[in-house]
Amino acid sequence: MTIPAPEQVKAALDVAPEWFAPYIAVCAFAGLRLGEAAGLQLADVDFLRRTISVSRQIQGNTKASAEVVPPKHGSERCVYAADELLQVLARHVETTGVFGREKWLFGAGGTYFNRNSAADRWRQVREAAGIGAFTLHDLRHFFVSGLIAEGCDVVTVQRAVGHATPSITLNTYSHLWPIAEDKTRTAGSMLIAAVLDNSADYPRTIRKASQ
Repeated sequence: MTIPAPEQVKAALDVAPEWFAPYIAVCAFAGLRLGEAAGLQLADVDFLRRTISVSRQIQGNTKASAEVVPPKHGSERCVYAADELLQVLARHVETTGVFGREKWLFGAGGTYFNRNSAADRWRQVREAAGIGAFTLHDLRHFFVSGLIAEGCDVVTVQRAVGHATPSITLNTYSHLWPIAEDKTRTAGSMLIAAVLDNSADYPRTIRKASQ
């Protein structure tokens, strides 16, 4: 598993065309799979409730073989989106617009992205940004790593990324959660701070008590 650093994601967004950057943002900041992001329609974004509904995906490698299908089993979900991401999508709708009777959000040449067309565009972006061989799926890992770093539990992460069971999430991302030793030390520090109001006083207090 490779996870881009925040500055690498920023570099990609900075060089991406205005019409493609929001697609990257959805992968990086909502954790959608390539096909799920390609399958987004305007009605899937609830700007009032601040959610993105994942109810379909684009499956297929080429324009000829691409088709609209349901998400992977257990992947239907409602992503609670950050305000900043919703602002990006709102600007995208205003400046680039949507297309087709279904009001697709992302695509090229008047049709939605398939696996090859999205990946080709992404390769152009990452080469221009000089960020190495990260894939669009690595942006999904970036999103999960951010959730875990902010203290989200396994069920929260599972629901956010559309895994069928928590065990799948653990099998994939268990190495990103703090280990027991880290949790124990952090909890101990918080207890000390709660008792003494200032954890820096703890060593001095111990020394005084032993004299």
